[in-house]
Amino acid sequence: MSGERILVVDDEPPIRDVVCFMLKAAGYQCEQAGSGTEGLALLKRDSDFQLVLSDLMMPQLDGTGLLEGIRRERLEMPVVMVTAVHDISVALAAIRNGAYDYLLKPFEREQLLAVVRRAVEAHRLKVENLLYQSSLESLVERRTKELRETITQLEASYDVTLEALGDALDLKDAETEGHSKRVTAYAIEIGRALGLGPESIRSLARGAFMHDIGKMAIPDAILLKPERLTAEETRLIREHSYLGFRMLRKIPYLMDAAEIVHAHQERWDGSGYPRGLKGEEIPLGARIFAIADTMDAITSDRPYRPARSMEVARQEIEAWSGRQFDPSIVKVFLAMPPAIWDELRTKIRDEETYAGYAEQIAGPSSGEAPAAPAQSGQWTKQQIERGLLELPGWMLNGRCLNRELRFDNFVDAMQFVNRLATVAEEEGHHPDIRVVYNSVSLELTTHDAGGLTDKDFSLARRINSLLK
Repeated sequence: MSGERILVVDDEPPIRDVVCFMLKAAGYQCEQAGSGTEGLALLKRDSDFQLVLSDLMMPQLDGTGLLEGIRRERLEMPVVMVTAVHDISVALAAIRNGAYDYLLKPFEREQLLAVVRRAVEAHRLKVENLLYQSSLESLVERRTKELRETITQLEASYDVTLEALGDALDLKDAETEGHSKRVTAYAIEIGRALGLGPESIRSLARGAFMHDIGKMAIPDAILLKPERLTAEETRLIREHSYLGFRMLRKIPYLMDAAEIVHAHQERWDGSGYPRGLKGEEIPLGARIFAIADTMDAITSDRPYRPARSMEVARQEIEAWSGRQFDPSIVKVFLAMPPAIWDELRTKIRDEETYAGYAEQIAGPSSGEAPAAPAQSGQWTKQQIERGLLELPGWMLNGRCLNRELRFDNFVDAMQFVNRLATVAEEEGHHPDIRVVYNSVSLELTTHDAGGLTDKDFSLARRINSLLK
């Protein structure tokens, strides 16, 4: 026998002694209690029992009361009721209340051991099942977390790519340089004032930032033509909304942003293009963008006129409420402090630190803590680009330095990790290290600075030295 512990509860000492004698002879460990009350008290002090054998009829707390108390505390512990009442209804009632089985007095030794063996085995299987379920839930939770982290990293990489595309598009037309970043910032502030959640804000940011991506498919001869466009050229220019939609719609995490791109030239009264959508047929993000886009157009220099004031922009937007713009959004926009727009414009003009633009302005995705503001010591985009040239093997991933290493075997990988831990401690750094057999993944960033600093590049250089 494996020495399972059994608690015997009976108000008659001779019966307890006989039962315990038979159980101990069969290899079980046995404890005694003279009443249901005493049995419950013992279980609360020491719950490491695999089975309870209890008499049904006892003074103070009877077997049924004991059974109810055990069920409240230990659902997986089997209870076998022992009774001298030759009434099958009593036994069935005990089983309905949660007893595993029952024994009728007097019983033979083999009857007792057979019931005990079945009950102990049932307990073992139930405990194993609970442990398996707990392990499975932990595994699923861990895998889900890893998947979310991977998706977040991929989205951060995509956002950096989108930023490069948006910058390229702005540079293609010097007259509108910085336009994409400004309208994105404006749209986000309006979205926040409307109470949009983090995911909606992120989709709005991406859609606003990429709103003119379809113009990459328009010939420069048309896009940059200084003279008035012909009817055919105007038709081609108007296709940029649909062309941009086609470029983005096949990327799953950009589906909502693609809808904003498709509808960013629609008007509240249905006079826009390309589909002539009207009112709330137009996606909310596109309705928000329309106000942000008009505000930037009016307050920016153009070849045919100088920039006008924010007050002029507000008056123009108010005048076109109900025609070009959603009246409810215009009302929210007009209630916002006018100074916020000039502050955003200045911030964007002076922005130098390297980060995915949509992430930096819109904030983290759902469930993440907001990133800390950039601190002194954070490297600029130019510093990071120069630093990477001196660090072969390292890649930039959002605000982190990454390097993937592969060793001949697990022992070599762990020896490297041990050396790295010593170096990291000397540098006062806490790198993110992941080991999968002979592969080591490294991620460096200075969290309290909100990005990359001297500390990260110093440790990266020392890591490269370790690998020589």
